[in-house]
Amino acid sequence: MPGPRPRRTALSLAALLAGAAAVIGGWTLAAPSDARPPAAAASGAPQRAAAAAATPAVLPVTERLFAWTEVDYRSADAQRRYAIACMARQGYRYAPAATPRPGTGADQRPEPFGRESATAPDAAAPPAEQPPVPGSPETTKAYGRALFGDPADRVTAKGLRMSVSRPGHGCLAEAENTVLGDGRMRWLQVRILLFEGQEQSRDDLEKDPAFQALNGRWRACMEQAGFGGKSDPVRLLTASARTAQARATDPALAADLRCKGSTGYLATAYARLSAAQQRWLDGHPDVARDWAALMSRQDAATRPRP
Repeated sequence: MPGPRPRRTALSLAALLAGAAAVIGGWTLAAPSDARPPAAAASGAPQRAAAAAATPAVLPVTERLFAWTEVDYRSADAQRRYAIACMARQGYRYAPAATPRPGTGADQRPEPFGRESATAPDAAAPPAEQPPVPGSPETTKAYGRALFGDPADRVTAKGLRMSVSRPGHGCLAEAENTVLGDGRMRWLQVRILLFEGQEQSRDDLEKDPAFQALNGRWRACMEQAGFGGKSDPVRLLTASARTAQARATDPALAADLRCKGSTGYLATAYARLSAAQQRWLDGHPDVARDWAALMSRQDAATRPRP
């Protein structure tokens, strides 16, 4: 029986919490979607649908973590503009990258079942800030304190298993307060809990008899293709060549895609994972409730006034 699936939780969480951080200097989290997550809003969705031969089921936890909508844009951009003004009031120039508009970036959602298309998705990253020029005001301790606050003054949000600390004061913290008010730390905690829920749901899927049977059909197909001994698509991708060019010519990955197509792998796997994520949300109604409430708060705080 295959062992536990490969885990990169710490790295994945760091990447998730960094999501839109480049927009306002390493502080803002990648914002989730509104209360009804879209099924295929990002650029990678058509490729995934083609690989699955059917539109994959929406992953309700993942969509809340990774979708990027007009509300998300307005919230992040309001925080960005506040941080710029806050730093200017203290005599500093702060010039973070522009906030990306919905639909203009690459699909940042994870692919939980390995490769999904023969065409590599657009790997464009969110806009990144340029490093400060050595000797410039941006490299001084005073600038850092203005932006991030006192390094000793940090606040911590805890999930069920993980915790994340953030600056307690400074322009970036104040920027979040302008949009989220006293819900700022709960928002961070909800993000952590959703990430943990995504990981837990994926682990629970491994125990699902229907998913186990699906992996069995995939392994049989791979063996017929001359690639026996492959336990599942995730481990196959993890063990494959790292560069996009090498992966494009990897015969095992080509066989993987063919076997996913012939077994209906992605449509079934996404449906089972969607159900697992929904069960997690149903078991944590406070997370879903507070996520929706805090998204509504961001919407109200940043909605254009007539």
